[in-house]
Amino acid sequence: MGTPTGTVTVFAAASLQRSFTTIGRDFERAHPGTTVRFSFAGSSDLVSQIRNGAPADVVASADRATTAELGAELLAAGSPRDFATNTLEIAVAPGNPHHVRDLRDLTASDVQLVTCAAPVPCGAATAAVERASGVHLRPVSEEQSVTDVLGKVTSDQADAGIVYRTDVQGAGDAVDGVPFAAADDVVNTYPISVLREASNPDGARAFAAYVRSAAGQRVLAAAGFGKP
Repeated sequence: MGTPTGTVTVFAAASLQRSFTTIGRDFERAHPGTTVRFSFAGSSDLVSQIRNGAPADVVASADRATTAELGAELLAAGSPRDFATNTLEIAVAPGNPHHVRDLRDLTASDVQLVTCAAPVPCGAATAAVERASGVHLRPVSEEQSVTDVLGKVTSDQADAGIVYRTDVQGAGDAVDGVPFAAADDVVNTYPISVLREASNPDGARAFAAYVRSAAGQRVLAAAGFGKP
């Protein structure tokens, strides 16, 4: 791997926005002459963009299944590599006015619930916890990214949303988090991949390695991500 220079274009899951923004700044300081440019969205949207020819050097998705949709023809040799894990949590308004304690409370008629759509990793995980718990949820809206779900709660357009625990932590005082037992049965593993058509392959490989390095892992741990 050569010395990284130039711009590295990284497509990353919406739930990574806070931590990857920090990692990007740290990477640029560690490698003078590099610039990291991010595009954050739901993982399924990112995959669609890449398959339709959007230029990217690296993709980091919120689950292995979404990355697998890219197919071997779009991934460079040796990728993907797991770098983090995450689990779901219920986000509610500060003070938890509807007294939500578990998944079953989200089925109450007076609770406006928002979740991720099924094709998005957080939506697939939500469906999995429904199966694990035996609770059938009836969201009033299904969003294309976990940040959209969180935004519905923080803007009072929903009473509760199922998001990642890292989103609850990152939101600070804007929401309260309600852990639930079934979440422990569904763990999302995040892979990072270098794309075969990367315009900056040295930079792409260096960034992917930095995410998995001790420095990158410290940032992810501080944001609430688990080890891969």
